[in-house]
Amino acid sequence: MMGRNSLLHSRSGHFRPENLGQNALALIGNLCFTFFVIGVLVFTIIAATYEPEDPLINPSSKITTFLTSDSSATFNHDNTVVKTGEDFMASNQTAFGTFINLTDLDVPPAIEDSDQSVESDCKGKTDEPVDCRGDGEVYHLLMKAALEKFPDIHVFRFAKPVQGNDSLSCHMAWRFRPKDGKTASLYKDYRSFELTRSENCTLSVVKIGGYHSGENARKRKKNLTPFEKTQPNDDKETVDLPVVGEVVNDSLPVVESEGSFVRGKYLIYSGGGDRCKSMNHYLWSFMCALGEAQYLNRTLIMDMSICLSSIYTSSGQNEEAKDFRYYFDFEHLKDSASVLDQKQFWVDWSKWHRKDRLTLNLVEDFRITPMKLKKVSDTLIMRKFGLVEPDNYWYRVCEGETESVVKRPWHLIWKSRRLMDIVSAIASRLNWDYDSVHVVRGEKARNKELWPNLDADTSPEALISTISDKTQAGRNLYIATDEPDRSFFDPLKDKYSTHFLDEYKDLWDADTVWHSEMAKLSNGAPVEFDGYMKVSVDTEVFLRGKKQIETFNDLTKDCKDGVNTCPASS
Repeated sequence: MMGRNSLLHSRSGHFRPENLGQNALALIGNLCFTFFVIGVLVFTIIAATYEPEDPLINPSSKITTFLTSDSSATFNHDNTVVKTGEDFMASNQTAFGTFINLTDLDVPPAIEDSDQSVESDCKGKTDEPVDCRGDGEVYHLLMKAALEKFPDIHVFRFAKPVQGNDSLSCHMAWRFRPKDGKTASLYKDYRSFELTRSENCTLSVVKIGGYHSGENARKRKKNLTPFEKTQPNDDKETVDLPVVGEVVNDSLPVVESEGSFVRGKYLIYSGGGDRCKSMNHYLWSFMCALGEAQYLNRTLIMDMSICLSSIYTSSGQNEEAKDFRYYFDFEHLKDSASVLDQKQFWVDWSKWHRKDRLTLNLVEDFRITPMKLKKVSDTLIMRKFGLVEPDNYWYRVCEGETESVVKRPWHLIWKSRRLMDIVSAIASRLNWDYDSVHVVRGEKARNKELWPNLDADTSPEALISTISDKTQAGRNLYIATDEPDRSFFDPLKDKYSTHFLDEYKDLWDADTVWHSEMAKLSNGAPVEFDGYMKVSVDTEVFLRGKKQIETFNDLTKDCKDGVNTCPASS
């Protein structure tokens, strides 16, 4: 009995009034510690699984203006096609100078070495060779024939003609842009001209060849002054514009000597999680590195090899060993900024760094800002990125306070002029006189929850109805689409001359200039015209249509990114 009373007394002692405060405090402390442990676990899980959204799809306020364009809501913020520097250059007429009119050719230009004497009797001499380079009348005749043949372009410069493939043919090049062009680019075409001479010595053009048919005029000839109109403001600063169609020289730059290498200062980014991501992600990170190199006044050491994301490949797998020059204009980059190829750099570094006591500064924390590296005197600064995403993304260097100091030099990155030459070839086959429509179907048309109306709004019947209100019957209509079944668009053929990218495969087949030039970049191996190239070319041809009909602006009221995601201004 006494034992039981003693036990009861000991148990109930904790609940005495004088102990209630201590018990409450202990209970609260245990609960707080429990909540703290749970909070740490939740934060750890979020940190381990978090991946920031693609900065080009959801940009910060500082780049919203850069990424916003009024030209095409269909392709804005697209995860497959990146916008580059030339997309944001002024496309007003004054940026290109004054184009040549037929009235400017009323008087043939004088040619110093031309023999202007003409015999009135040409019997027996009608097959004599034409003097393409030296005869001013021939030059005048070819220019006039070109302007009359191509009324939908503005020509800014005619190069002097050269001899063609036979005695009565000439090849001539000119620089132009489409009359209704909306992009800040110039184009170069060179064509063959077949001539005939009558018995009274009159020369006439009987045929103008197709796009780039005048191969002999492809390269610019030295000491031959072109015909172009003088610009009214010669003292005005010239605008550096891409010229599509010129010979591309994108050979890798080399350091001239050991002395030049030793005097240089270099920056390299190594490792990281950016590889095999979307092209938007790749370019956003690469431009951060290029911007830091310019801020530090250092040469950027580039890895010319790109891993193409599986979203662009026919195999559905990430594909390594794609060359930067497949997709971007490296000639413009190397001419405008200080860059070197990574492989050649390490060869030179291994030869000279010990001998000349060159030093390396290793930076392994992206939070060390470029401003802190401004006074570093080491020959090479290497930013080394780890394995944990997202902290190993290159673009993290340019976040925070750095964003307002280091500017991404977008004007240095242009699209590959080889790809753009294919765009120009397609547009030229359509005489730069066509309308275009972008029809998004695929996964979005099948997803009725996010895009409830898209499938019906892009049906053949709906397309005919909508397009008829926006463009005239009988027009050339270029259709950029992800719909694999081309017969889906057959009903449109009754009203329009429809065209698709697949029709122009001959522009990148094995026997083309594009294919041979790509092989030179890949040590002779054939280069596939991959998914990114196709979408890029398809997009650019669409953007050059005189009238552009967009999926999410014109064909459907659905929002591009799904229900309730349309901009407030839409």
